[in-house]
Amino acid sequence: MTAQFTAEVDQNEFLPEGGRVVDAIVTVTAQGGDLRDASTVLSAAQVILVDTSGSMAMPGTKIAEAKKATAVAIDTLRDGVAFAVVAGTAGAHMIYPGDTRMVPANPQTRAEAKAAVSRLRADGGTAIGRWLDLANYLFAGQQAEVKHAILLTDGQNQHETPTDFQRVLDACEGKFICDSRGVGTDWVATELRKVASTLLGTADGLEDPSELPAAFRAMTEAAMGKSVADVSLRVWTPAGSTIRFVKQVFPQVEDLTTRRVEVSARIGDYPTGAWGAESRDYHISVEVEPDAVGEEVLAARFSLVSGGSVLTEKLVLARWTDDTALSTKINPQVAHYTGQAELASVIQEGLKARDEGDVETATAKLGRAVQLANESGHEGTAKLLARVVDVVDAPTGTVRLKRQVAGVDAELTNVRSTKTVRVKKKQPEEG
Repeated sequence: MTAQFTAEVDQNEFLPEGGRVVDAIVTVTAQGGDLRDASTVLSAAQVILVDTSGSMAMPGTKIAEAKKATAVAIDTLRDGVAFAVVAGTAGAHMIYPGDTRMVPANPQTRAEAKAAVSRLRADGGTAIGRWLDLANYLFAGQQAEVKHAILLTDGQNQHETPTDFQRVLDACEGKFICDSRGVGTDWVATELRKVASTLLGTADGLEDPSELPAAFRAMTEAAMGKSVADVSLRVWTPAGSTIRFVKQVFPQVEDLTTRRVEVSARIGDYPTGAWGAESRDYHISVEVEPDAVGEEVLAARFSLVSGGSVLTEKLVLARWTDDTALSTKINPQVAHYTGQAELASVIQEGLKARDEGDVETATAKLGRAVQLANESGHEGTAKLLARVVDVVDAPTGTVRLKRQVAGVDAELTNVRSTKTVRVKKKQPEEG
């Protein structure tokens, strides 16, 4: 059985007289489907893009662990899944198969692919866009419902222009999903996040090359476990209303507002990619025409759709009141995710200011980040921020920039800036 979708809306539907802005958090959960049962999952294709530039040999554990990780990913593929392995340098080169195509996974092709991977050598530069371009070409020849790429790099995208890189990303958008990972100390968080954001994947950095095999296994298992493809978040709004924004806010922040595809004047679709058994949260903000006190209107209708089928649907309401106790009540979910989105933004802005030598702005932004991480219980982000600032007082956001910061610490803080946590559960009071 494929995934079954449910949705829950969390909002304060009460607006003051004349109020216009309606905010809601919609939690969507997909359950069911078993990645061990081929009948419950989608046809899939996977391209593994492995950085084999010269720096992958410094130290040699990077290329060694990358080979192990690629072999693990190959072994994780289901029988029949089309796959290919590409070596990335200043160009892109087929490792397996030897010509520019994909082959179905079976015991023979897995063994051949792992043998080819074992012979990889590190030599050359880095041009990530060219790797993605080859992946796009390979996927174009496949009818698979889920097309997934893993991209691993240890360095900066030095051997192509930002314009060329963006052109390739634009060409790949909507064609396949890509999870990007950095290893070592010289990768650039903004590049990994750009790939993941555009191609609806995830981005992360790995401090130790020995983490690569487990990471490759997890990414491949997630791709193999998808059971519904090309899912869109569909939002209907009434005449005279305006959508302020639509954002995914869990498990990471992703602004979908500009990706709207018009279905009609009042209905728009926002891409969410393929789903397996998982849960995601979305923040929808709508500006509506005010109505009289006591009136209730439908501010938005939220649904998930795939292939013309509605998977789940929920309503977002607006009700006007002159009771200030009702209209001023802050919804904890909306407040939490508003803070999480700000947290991602101030981390990125603070690190950028730090790189540019703007100590005052960097201190203010990163101090606010520490404060928000403390308030929301985002312990992982708090620990990463402590690598780039000395925390004097977390509740007030009082910090000092560290004089010496390892480059990888700043990049890890940046690449993980969009990862979010859900509202902290209140602990029962001791009696």
